[in-house]
Amino acid sequence: MHLFSRPHWLRQIASRLVYLMPLKAVGTAAFMVLFFWAYFGVLRSPLFPATEMPLTVLDAWIPVTGLAFPVYASLWVYVSLPAALLKEFRPLILFGLWMAALCLFSLGIFWLFPTSVPPAGIDWRLYPEMAIIKDVDASGNACPSLHVGAAVFAAIWLDRVFRAIGAARVLRSLIWLHCLAILWSTLATRQHVALDVLAGAVVGALFGGFGLRHALRSAPSREL
Repeated sequence: MHLFSRPHWLRQIASRLVYLMPLKAVGTAAFMVLFFWAYFGVLRSPLFPATEMPLTVLDAWIPVTGLAFPVYASLWVYVSLPAALLKEFRPLILFGLWMAALCLFSLGIFWLFPTSVPPAGIDWRLYPEMAIIKDVDASGNACPSLHVGAAVFAAIWLDRVFRAIGAARVLRSLIWLHCLAILWSTLATRQHVALDVLAGAVVGALFGGFGLRHALRSAPSREL
C-alpha cells in the first residue's frame, strides 16, 4: 500500500524544492563564496612549489573541445541539486558538512602538496569560450581534482534521493551520465589530467559514501 499511496516522483521533487527554499538558496550561495575564497587563496599561496602532474595515454586520447566548457561549468548546478532536493533539515546540514569536509581535505592537500597541470601547448584563443576559466583558474590545485570529487559526491547523494522518491530508472541513469560527462569535461578542457580525475573520484566516493551513511543513520525515516 505504501508504494501506491506515495505521491508521484515529480510531485515529490516539487515539494522538496519548496521545503526550506530560502535557507537552501542562501546556504548554497554562502558556501560557494567561502569555497572560492579559500580555493583561490590556496592557489595563489601554496606552501611549496607545485609538482607537475604526469600525462597518461588517456590524456592524449581525449581531444580538446569547446563543447566541454558548458558541461564543465554545469558542475555548480549539479552539486546544488542534492541540497535542493533534501526533505529533512538534519540530512541537509550533514550534506553541507560532509561537502565542506571534502573541500577542506582537498584544499589541505593543495596547500601542503601542491600540484599543477602541465602546459597543454594549445592556443587558447581558438577556444574563446574557455577564456574565463583559463584566465582565472591557473594550472595549480590539480590533484585530486576537486571538480571531479564534488561531482562524484553529489552523484552519490542524488542517486539515493531519486531512489527514495521512486524516480524513473532512466533519470537515475542520467545522474551518473552527467557525472561522467563532468569527469570527461575536466580532461577535454585540459583543466586536469587523468591522474587528477582518478584521485578526485576516489576522494569524492569516500566522502560521499561515508557522508550518506551518516545521514541515513540520522534520518528517522531512513530516507532523505
